[in-house]
Amino acid sequence: MLFSANATRSISIRARTITDRGLPFNTSSIFSKYPPSSSSRHSFSSVAPPTSDANSKKASTNKREIHSESPRLQYGAVSASYFPETKTKSSSSSSETNVMMERFKVTAEVTVSKIFPAGFAWQSSSILADSILGYTPDSMGFALTTGLGDAIGVFAGHCVYFFAKKHVVDSQGSDGKVHIDMEKEVQTGLLLGSAAFFSGTAWQPIVNALQGMELPFFQVFAGTWIGCATAFYFGLRTARTVLSGPLKHVHYPSFENSRTDKSLSLAIGGATGFFVGTDATYLPAENFLLNVVGIHEGMSPVNGCLVAGSSTSLGFLTAQTTLNTIYPTGRLWNDGK
Repeated sequence: MLFSANATRSISIRARTITDRGLPFNTSSIFSKYPPSSSSRHSFSSVAPPTSDANSKKASTNKREIHSESPRLQYGAVSASYFPETKTKSSSSSSETNVMMERFKVTAEVTVSKIFPAGFAWQSSSILADSILGYTPDSMGFALTTGLGDAIGVFAGHCVYFFAKKHVVDSQGSDGKVHIDMEKEVQTGLLLGSAAFFSGTAWQPIVNALQGMELPFFQVFAGTWIGCATAFYFGLRTARTVLSGPLKHVHYPSFENSRTDKSLSLAIGGATGFFVGTDATYLPAENFLLNVVGIHEGMSPVNGCLVAGSSTSLGFLTAQTTLNTIYPTGRLWNDGK
């Protein structure tokens, strides 16, 4: 009970004390205001809402559970689910890793399917122009022949590569997510080959002009990079304008694809810049690529073509690796945008 015998004696003592001090005290008013009850649950009804036994038991259980844990376990480790930014960061990090892997995968594919064939075909067509057609390196016929050879190398390399890839994937079923549409790939090869015609045609006249000014090798190297990158970009935009009408898989020039076209052109410029290193006759002491990709006198035509393809591949890989590293996600040509 709320008011036990001890409680009554305590109240009596307090009453006598108050009375001794000359203060009026009426015990009946207290008991009339707070009447005794046989149940402590009913005695609290005037000051707090009734609590069910189940809720009381649950609260008691929760209280015991909280205090049964050590403080270190309570605050030492919190589930990661309480920090959404942690999950986002992890997902973002994983996504960035996947993007980087995809970039280098596409870079390798392009090097094998287009960049090496372009260098090989350009050198082959230069032999054709010089030895068979009788064009001199400073003639327009030589430039157009090598540009056409460059374009054929890119177009043929692209189509052959994806035809072989489609055959391997379809026969082995190694990647069910890859669906290669050869109509699309042929049109893409035509687009890229058209752009390569511009840069391949421009290469020899640009090199002739820069070497004619007797510039240091590095300036010829950098000037060819910039000049051919510009030519490739111009060819790519022109090809989009002309081919987007009859070819459904070629997109019309837009702001969005202009950014990706620029990044691709910059990498192509790297391939053409390294191709300058194949000329073993111009300032060999300054040619830092001479011992790597130099085509020396007496080298067989086939070996010369292989070295030429290697030089463009090395240049493209060098330039594209840098772009893969520094470009934001979604802005590079090989991000699948």
